[in-house]
Amino acid sequence: MRPFALSIALLMTSTAAAAQTLPASNPFAKPSTLPYQAPAFDRIKDTDYQPAIEAGMAAQRAEIRAIADSKAAPTFDNTIVAMERTGQLLERAGNAFNGVTGANTNDTLQKAEEALAPKYAAHSDAIALDPKLFQRVKTLHDKRDTLGLNPEQLRVLNKTYDNMVRAGALLTPEQKTRMTAINGELAQLTNAFNQKLLAATKAGGLVVDDKAKLAGLSEAEIAAAADAAKARGLTGKWVIPLQNTTQQPLLAKLTDRATREALFNASWTRTVKGDANDTRDTLSTIAKLRAEKAKLLGYPTFADLSLADSMAKTPQTASGFMRQLADPLAIEQKREAGELQELVKAAKEQEGGGNFDLKPWDWDFYSEKLRKARYDLNQDELKPYFEITNVLEKGVFEAATQLYGITFKKRTDIPVYHPDVTVYEVFEANGQPLGLAYFDFWKRDNKRGGAWMSNYVNQSKLFGTKPVVFNVSNFTKPAAGQPALITFDDVSTMFHEFGHALHGLFANQTYPSVSGTNVARDFVEFPSQFNEHWALDPKVLPKYAVHYQTKQVIPAAFIEKIDRAETFNTGYSVGEAVAAAQMDMSWHALTADQPKQDADAFEAKALAATGLDIAHVPPRYRSSYFSHVFGSGYAAGYYAYQWTKMLDTDAYEWFERNGGMTRANGQRFRDMILSKGDTEDYAPMFRAFYGKDPDIAPMLKGMGLNADGTRIAK
Repeated sequence: MRPFALSIALLMTSTAAAAQTLPASNPFAKPSTLPYQAPAFDRIKDTDYQPAIEAGMAAQRAEIRAIADSKAAPTFDNTIVAMERTGQLLERAGNAFNGVTGANTNDTLQKAEEALAPKYAAHSDAIALDPKLFQRVKTLHDKRDTLGLNPEQLRVLNKTYDNMVRAGALLTPEQKTRMTAINGELAQLTNAFNQKLLAATKAGGLVVDDKAKLAGLSEAEIAAAADAAKARGLTGKWVIPLQNTTQQPLLAKLTDRATREALFNASWTRTVKGDANDTRDTLSTIAKLRAEKAKLLGYPTFADLSLADSMAKTPQTASGFMRQLADPLAIEQKREAGELQELVKAAKEQEGGGNFDLKPWDWDFYSEKLRKARYDLNQDELKPYFEITNVLEKGVFEAATQLYGITFKKRTDIPVYHPDVTVYEVFEANGQPLGLAYFDFWKRDNKRGGAWMSNYVNQSKLFGTKPVVFNVSNFTKPAAGQPALITFDDVSTMFHEFGHALHGLFANQTYPSVSGTNVARDFVEFPSQFNEHWALDPKVLPKYAVHYQTKQVIPAAFIEKIDRAETFNTGYSVGEAVAAAQMDMSWHALTADQPKQDADAFEAKALAATGLDIAHVPPRYRSSYFSHVFGSGYAAGYYAYQWTKMLDTDAYEWFERNGGMTRANGQRFRDMILSKGDTEDYAPMFRAFYGKDPDIAPMLKGMGLNADGTRIAK
């Protein structure tokens, strides 16, 4: 038996045994009886996930085997639709598992992740590399124009074929063996990267033993730091937990420069300490293996492979787009750094000034001072107007109601995995049920960094299922007894992630593989970033931006300040993201014949090549904690956030030209974008809505810049 066949046989043997022993008492053995088939978190134990997932793999392999071995001539129904129907047990267990391990992990779940990662990879390979199955798909693909398929069916057939080819279906048996080995190793390494990063981020939190070093923070923030210390058994001290990004939110407030530097360095060095949580060798190996995988599949680089089914199509197109941003941003960064350096020199020593050169840990502190001086805008003055439940129910939900007619009802009878989680049922304008939405906002040490959306249940007319979606964030939790106030950046994050949720909730597909947010990376962020625009809309803002004590609506003067300051500091805020995106692309432009890279040296060279002011504006993520790229699905795809920013500013410009926030405009956006899933090519889909191809000019204008780097007066 060839090694490839042996690995598949071993997988089938182990998972078949799991299927036979999965007890009926396992909560995943049958579809959930809760509304919308929501996960029964009140019944699910940590030890239930792994056996259910392994049983799900076995069941799907048996289902696939029956399709592949069928003696009947292949038809769309007996092959493609049959494939779409497989894996239901695996999906319901896997979706719940992935949700909980991201938001509320523990040792048991992490061990299960480690054990399952290579099995998932082998399972995917067993399906994608099955020669008999592929021959059936290829037979249909070769005569696709004669089958009388509707557009969604044709899209599913083409994507099934293309995905199998890009997985290695056309490789020789020997090449398939190597591909399986690469995928298994990558699965293990990616999981290792994530677990090391989670541990390093927790361990890297800045411990402060003198309250005076926290000068500049509010009493509520100091109390939260004390609570974080107590949770770690450090009574009498204070802990500033790390966010997933390079810059940390409290750097804008800490007046003690040494504390700022210590906090920045804690973030910057969290995964490069040469200890068990150092990720550099892991990520370098990942990059090397990805390059080899691309070569096996006939692509020059992993970036070429990754972008083959994207909107941009090629890394050259994506890199060219980023260069259009980087050139004016580099000019703006130098201008901003110069302004801040002058502010440092002018400030008195007791105000944090002095005769020192501006460093990255000083940027947020002095840019906040400049923001206050120039726009009289104090972020702490804004927070009392942003109580989190008000923001959600009277802001995020209200915008969705005005645009799409949908309504929301809080459900307290749906079990959750943590007390922080809330659940709402969503209804169409006519009262028909649409789906469920879960929200988990507060940071915990056992939650991975950042903010994200995903599904517990995917929409599919084939199965008659409606979407069950969830949003997860990492906002700073208030101390006990304190109001749940958030920053305006957090408000934007809530609108952003709910844009993803809307994309999932409005899914209207028959086949699950093309439903909802199952779209390319450089399109999936379009609905989410577009949804951020409604946070400041005058039809929405007064409804949710209400002072938690006085109940007064946020003053118009504050909104004017926010609006005038909208383009402030864009050299930094956009530049750090573009630097990270270019670094990501550099890692994945490596060819298979290049040696494994020294992570630090490669990163320094890649960042220098961006032309950006890296000395003052480090990348939003360093390679060693770039979880999007080395721990998730954004490899060679981080540019997507800026690419989709172009799409969202174009779309918002269309709204402004056509009456703004109206039900008619919202319905048009829902019908032409949000409900389409992956049923059409992205460029024609966007062109049909916008009326022309994407245009970078509105995006640059929104940043306050011309293409030559000059400022646009505001």
